[in-house]
Order: sequence, then C-alpha cells, then structure tokens
Amino acid sequence: MKKLFKFLPIIFGLAVALPTQAQMSKKEKKEWKKRTKSLEPEQYKTLLEENQSLKSQVSTLKNQTADFDSKLADKDSQISEYQETISSLRSDLSATRKQLQDANAAPAKPAGINANVGVVFKVQVGAFKNKDLTKFAKDNENFSAETDGDVNKYTLGVFKDYYEADAFKKYLREMGVKDAWIVSFKDGQRVPIKDVLEGII
Repeated sequence: MKKLFKFLPIIFGLAVALPTQAQMSKKEKKEWKKRTKSLEPEQYKTLLEENQSLKSQVSTLKNQTADFDSKLADKDSQISEYQETISSLRSDLSATRKQLQDANAAPAKPAGINANVGVVFKVQVGAFKNKDLTKFAKDNENFSAETDGDVNKYTLGVFKDYYEADAFKKYLREMGVKDAWIVSFKDGQRVPIKDVLEGII
C-alpha cells in the first residue's frame, strides 16, 4: 500500500504533465513534481474524479453545442424557406393586383364596323338645307353627315345586317323620328338599296 502511495504522485504528475510536456520547461517540470509529491491520496483521488467529471461535462456540452448547431441550421433552413414563400406570395399578390386593375379598367372599345369596306346600312334621320350638324358628326362613327348639293343628309348607326338596321329604324320611328329610313353604302359610296338587297331579303 505504501508503494502505491509512492507511485501515485508520479502517475498524477505524468497524467497532468503529458498533455503539456512539449510546452513545459525543466524548471516547470521540477515545480510540478514538488506539487504532486505534496498531495495526499485523497486529494489526488478528488482531482482525478473532478477531472473525469469535467471531461464528462465538456463532452456533454460539446454534444449540446452540436445539437444546438444542428437546430440552428434547421431554423436557418426554415427561415430561408419562409423567405422564399413570402417572396413567392408577394409576387402572386402583385400579379393578382395587376389582374384586378386590368379587370376594373374600362373595357376596351370594341372595334366598330368599317363603313368604307363592303356593304353597310345606315338609318337616315333627316335631310336639311338650312341646318348644318356636320360638327356633331366629326369623330363619331355612329353619326355621319353628307352634303349633296345644298342639302345636308344625316344618318345614325352603321350595320352590316339589314334587319338590325330595320329594327333600329322602327325604334326611331316609335320615338318620333317619322322620316327615318334605311340607306345603303358600298365601299363608302351611297348606292340604291335595291342594288345591295338582292340575295339578302
């Protein structure tokens, strides 16, 4: 038992000195030998147990740190996914708002009938010598004016279908425009209605 006590300081000195042996000078080695010789067995045992406990705590802390690092990496990945989702939702929201704005915008004016191409019908509402309404016909595709000598002729509507023009004429007559009647045009020129009605009615 006494031999064991003699060797304990040496073992302890080696255990402590080995990790730092490369860095210790001769003077430091002598000093640490003196310190280990002065230790009681109980003190040495306590030191070893504390050392073992500290190593265990360090190992536990390392594991916890690794676990935290892993959780942190998962959180970073989730944050990145959320940011991508938010970016995608913002893009969708922007596109939806644009669609709503386009839907709420005034509908595009449908293309009208080109009165200078093919056969069209208009409803003449009057022919006057002393009344000039040509300024109201300017830039208005549904109201047109012609001058025939000293007579100004005015028409309403442009129809490709004779029966639509006839229905419009009847509405005008019901509203009090008793002289409303259908006139026909071919490629922008007024022509007798009988010339274009062959095969239509």
